[in-house]
Amino acid sequence: MTVLAAGEVSPGLLGFLVVAFLGLALYILIKSMNKQMSKIQVPREGEEADEAKTDEKAKK
Repeated sequence: MTVLAAGEVSPGLLGFLVVAFLGLALYILIKSMNKQMSKIQVPREGEEADEAKTDEKAKK
């Protein structure tokens, strides 16, 4: 173990654990976000116009 001189500061084990935890949490959140984003269905331009026409016909 290294002895530090007066006034020197080291993050130590606690600093490493905090950074490792934040990295792991970020990884899990990004993975979850990608899963949720893949579930979203975005209509294309042509499909949007077709749906509007279909809705108008259904109302009549």
